[in-house]
Amino acid sequence: MTLSAVIPVFNRAGFLTEAVRSVLAQPEVVDVVVVDDGSTDETPAVASRLAAAEERLRVVTLSHCGMPGRVRNAGVATVDTTHVAFLDSDDLWLPGKAAAQLALHRATQEVRISHTRERWIRNGAVVSQRKQRHRRAGDLFTDALVKCILGPSTVVVERKLFLSVGGFREDLEVAEDYELWLRICDVEPVGYVDEPYTVKRAGHGDQLSERYGHIERFRIEGLRDLVDRGRLVHAEEARAELARKCRIYARGAARRGRHDDAARFESLAAHYDC
Repeated sequence: MTLSAVIPVFNRAGFLTEAVRSVLAQPEVVDVVVVDDGSTDETPAVASRLAAAEERLRVVTLSHCGMPGRVRNAGVATVDTTHVAFLDSDDLWLPGKAAAQLALHRATQEVRISHTRERWIRNGAVVSQRKQRHRRAGDLFTDALVKCILGPSTVVVERKLFLSVGGFREDLEVAEDYELWLRICDVEPVGYVDEPYTVKRAGHGDQLSERYGHIERFRIEGLRDLVDRGRLVHAEEARAELARKCRIYARGAARRGRHDDAARFESLAAHYDC
């Protein structure tokens, strides 16, 4: 059982070194791929210096696309390990993460994807997760419909499974992770390591989720495509959740005076309620 790590990056020169070193500190990771989405700051120079000093580290450079799924997929396409992990360039792994998840995969053969608890940091302060009440292991499809419950930086996935479901969608700017985990959770149980082995750092304004302020419209777009194309085993449950999401979004749009949006999403809700 071998593990690669894919680190997508765009204009994160100030974060990249710490992120990469948190992965290189894990001896179980045999291959680290930094995929640079056409950065225009010092990121390419930082990545090159890191790669020159560490034989396990490679750099793949793309023309800028702004699509996280396409960037991650490009990294996976260059590896041949049995398992793949991801780390966003502003997040961190803590010591023992890779070892703990690989041990879980070895011990539980039916588990082909796993994640860990996260420690959330926003503007330097720890964010409480006491209100997070979703399931974390086993059949997660119902909870994964509501929101993204697997952080990309926490995941280890069997590469064959990742490729068999088609990887990340490459045309979603946001919520591409929500959409992929739905496809996987639809057919696979999820393993969980109940330790905060991943540090998620938020609050800096260049994050896509920060740019848009909300991501529910992107989740609706991803879920709608899955429902319309009949790609899910749990099709009726997904359709009902899609209707609920559209109706909630319509109410929010109406409150904000976006009446065309409100009418459109009310119509979609009625369609998927059928």
